[in-house]
Amino acid sequence: MIHVDADACCLCGLCTGVCPPDALDLTLTSLEVLPHCTSCGLCVPYCPVGALSGGRLQERRAPIRLVR
Repeated sequence: MIHVDADACCLCGLCTGVCPPDALDLTLTSLEVLPHCTSCGLCVPYCPVGALSGGRLQERRAPIRLVR
């Protein structure tokens, strides 16, 4: 599930535009993750203040290894 840090969220709405199941509800005072969220994680990297976390995308990330 996606977690929203309400204290950090700036309510810009960038995450809502990239959410495939339209599972983020933005109001004038809060951002809520709706029950039909699929935890894909596509919204997480779009948050300019890092207020979103979790999701399958985050779980799949592997460490970057530099090859020389």
